[in-house]
Amino acid sequence: MNDLSELKRFVVAHAISQNLPAGHYTSLLERITSDTGDEPGSWAHEWIRAGEEAQAAGETLTACQYYTMGRFPFVDGPGRARALALCVEAFDRWRREQPGIEPVTVEVGGMPVRVWAAGLSAEEPRPLLVMTGGIVSPKEQWGPVLPQIAAFGMAGVVADLPGVGESPLRYGPDGRRLFTAILDALDGRAKVSETYLLALSFSGHLAIGAALRDRRIRGLVGNGTPIHDFFTDTAWQARVPKVTRDTLAHLVGVPPGKVFAHVRDWALDDESLRDLDVPFATVSATRDDVIPPGDTERLRRCVRDLRLIEHPDVHGAPSHLAETRVWSLLAVQEMRPDADPRVTAALTAALDAARAGAGR
Repeated sequence: MNDLSELKRFVVAHAISQNLPAGHYTSLLERITSDTGDEPGSWAHEWIRAGEEAQAAGETLTACQYYTMGRFPFVDGPGRARALALCVEAFDRWRREQPGIEPVTVEVGGMPVRVWAAGLSAEEPRPLLVMTGGIVSPKEQWGPVLPQIAAFGMAGVVADLPGVGESPLRYGPDGRRLFTAILDALDGRAKVSETYLLALSFSGHLAIGAALRDRRIRGLVGNGTPIHDFFTDTAWQARVPKVTRDTLAHLVGVPPGKVFAHVRDWALDDESLRDLDVPFATVSATRDDVIPPGDTERLRRCVRDLRLIEHPDVHGAPSHLAETRVWSLLAVQEMRPDADPRVTAALTAALDAARAGAGR
């Protein structure tokens, strides 16, 4: 069972990332008195009810966002399973009204994995941007960015981290195969030889592993990436929030008390980081409560082309969302040799505006 007060604190960052109105989700959280079940007052029920109200008002994407929060942090019973199903169904309804967004089934180790894609064309294949979230956020949470990626002259894909959302895969270091499988599946409909990965939180760790093995990946963008110390520092692991530990344990299939022993060998060593020969742009939070500061320092020491921005914030830098979102997309543009300078200039102006609005 989740710690309800901790769960409420952590979900706020994700509600902010979805632009949900604070006045609404604050009162919603006050109504939640139970983490389990699917009755009034339970986590799943109250988020689902908010989603149904949004859907009744014709706000399909907003409904999807509320359902996404209802399955947070992972499906552990019928209530959250219902929320996930409603989330996927609502996103599917929304994307049918958007030009060019389509489902694609990718085979990963013989298992079918569904991703959402946009901007695919056999006649005019475009460079590819693949976006993945972390251990608590399904692809539908990030899917609304697909039209913007297509507007930048790229094909785009959003995918679940293995084990998250409707992904049937088990999370582990070999989860990096997901990226190569996506490139293989889209070869001919996207210019996969020019692929960039926007991999948030824990998926950034897999993205580095993929880039070390797949030469088609030409650049990485991350945010709060576990590198080495998260997997090996027992003193830090004792401080990791319960929701992170329990979600990680659920995804890898071991009891929470054994999860850090299970992942200890996943650490990226200095030699691997020095072998990374593509640009890596990443966001770091100086008050990160999940990723230890030593992981950022290791990146500084070992990655040859590191483009780092630091925020005085917690994991994911939710208080700097507007700036981080634009900075991440601009980082991709700056890595592309054929980027449209008009798009780069527009993103640069948007970043300046976001920083001015934040008082920087």
